Formats: sequence, C-alpha cells, structure tokens
Amino acid sequence: QVQLVESGGGLVQPGGSLRLSCAASKSIFSINAMGWYRQAPGKQRELVAGITRIGITNYADSVKGRFTISRDNSKNTVYLQMNSLNPEDTAVYYCNVKPALERYWGQGTQVTVSS
Repeated sequence: QVQLVESGGGLVQPGGSLRLSCAASKSIFSINAMGWYRQAPGKQRELVAGITRIGITNYADSVKGRFTISRDNSKNTVYLQMNSLNPEDTAVYYCNVKPALERYWGQGTQVTVSS
C-alpha cells in the first residue's frame, strides 16, 4: 500500500526553481511532522527540511534561504519550493514523516541541476 508519493522533480539549470509535492495518506499526514530528505550519489540520505503539524519549519544549513517547506492539511500534501538551485542540490528527494520511518520510504523524485 503506497502511502507517500513524491512528484515534481526534473532537470533544471543552475539558478532555477522546482516545486516538489508529496501526497500522503491521511493516516500519516494528520498525526505527524513531515520532512523532505535527499540522497545524492555516493552520499548518505539527509534531512533537508521539516514541518510540524502546526507549521513550524526547520532547514538544513545548506538550503536555508533557498528552500521553503509547506503543507496543505486539507490535501494531505507537503511541498518543497526550491529556488536558486545549484549542482550540489542534485539528488533523489524523498518525503517521510519526521523523524523518518523505514517503512515509509518511497521511490523519491529525481532532481538534477545542470547546465
């Protein structure tokens, strides 16, 4: 049973923007803080941004001021607006609850920043 579905990735030039979406089942979304994570080639998966049920956010230092996490509780969806992208942001991006649970990892969505 698929419970978290990421979308919105793609190829973008340096300096460009993308908006990722994650649709979650209500059972997950309504009771949990949510997070966006990413895994670059050869690196460990890392937390990029998190948001509590009431909208308190936190960000990794590497994305502060460039990425914005938000959630729409009526749609059980969490978003990641990514601006001023650079090649170091290239990774597979995943959403999960925060802290992450192994059983909720999905396929992720690939973000590639390249000219």
